[in-house]
Amino acid sequence: MTDTVIIGGGAAGCMAAVQAARLGKSVVLLERNGAVGRKLRITGKGRCNVTNNSPVQEHMANIPVNPRFLYSAFSSFDSGDTMSFFEELGVPLKTERGDRVFPVSDKAEDIVLALDRELKRLGVKIVHARADRLIIEEGVCVGAAAGEREFRSGSVLVACGGASYPNTGSTGDGYDLARQAGHSITELKPSLVPLTSPDRYCAELMGLSLRNVTLSLYEGEKLLFSDMGEMLFTHFGVSGPLVLSASSHIRERRPEGCRLTIDLKPALSPEQLDARILRDLAENQNRDFINGIRRLLPAKLIPIMVRLSGIAPDKKVNSITKEERRRFGELMKSFPVRISGFRPLSEAIITSGGVSVKEIDPKTMGSKLVPGLFFAGEVIDVDAYTGGFNLQIAFSTANTAALYL
Repeated sequence: MTDTVIIGGGAAGCMAAVQAARLGKSVVLLERNGAVGRKLRITGKGRCNVTNNSPVQEHMANIPVNPRFLYSAFSSFDSGDTMSFFEELGVPLKTERGDRVFPVSDKAEDIVLALDRELKRLGVKIVHARADRLIIEEGVCVGAAAGEREFRSGSVLVACGGASYPNTGSTGDGYDLARQAGHSITELKPSLVPLTSPDRYCAELMGLSLRNVTLSLYEGEKLLFSDMGEMLFTHFGVSGPLVLSASSHIRERRPEGCRLTIDLKPALSPEQLDARILRDLAENQNRDFINGIRRLLPAKLIPIMVRLSGIAPDKKVNSITKEERRRFGELMKSFPVRISGFRPLSEAIITSGGVSVKEIDPKTMGSKLVPGLFFAGEVIDVDAYTGGFNLQIAFSTANTAALYL
């Protein structure tokens, strides 16, 4: 018999185990993988965007799904607490553009190792097994089972993530466990996910990464999202940090009704860009157009840009009209990508949807249906945009649960 069983050794599960053990509780952590923090190791492109160094109000503004549910959890454990937590574990942090917080080392592994060391120091018993059943007796959750093995406890925390990135262990087990206790699961959708496009040139540009560009998302003429950063062309469409962020703004919309534009030169005004194009053309007056713009764009992008511009590739640079130059500049400031849909949930960073917040006490993260049962992290129907906000949700809800386990 132990004080609490925590199911899932990801961000939420590890934080809850540490905080509960620090309060003197005996903890068994059930993790189906051979090591804790498997998904944490790949977050932020392997750098781990731990949190966002901004006030609670900013976090709330970046949570489109059920933000008010998190107010109590954020009030007791915010981004400053998360930063202090990891720095006290010996992981120095830094704040980058957009208030995103990373380890100074740029290694997600440092976050995972720090958690692992602290779990072991506190005597948390880590059992590598897949929990497949809650033990509920007389309407109270009194433990969890992994196959034939039963782990009896005073409380159980379900913190085993969503249904995205299943190769990290997030296969939707938490939803099955919640259903066993009679909980409702809202519709599961991909969030922070690559987008598909019917534009054939995306496949032609496969592998091309664009840095320091501005990506804008429109529904008709309405601007839904715009930010500067990095993106990637793929065989199916587009991906990369900017695209993942944009995707979370259209999950409640018809993706086919939306479109992307890429400003390839966001640092230049249209007038400055025109002057730059004019200078490059002046230096290559006797060349074919396709060869006269080599310094303006990545080589892989040039044939596509020339095709979309409507200017003949073999037209001599000295024959380019002012109107053609203007249209080409507009194309560079607004390269179009149509959207046809989302990639599968398995490729999403975050699962939108989960255990209904109506059935969870926001002050304790305890089930309103079954005493002794708690939830934390991505398994709950709350999710946010990119920037460290989703990990902060995991840490805050885990800390709150740990106080009441």
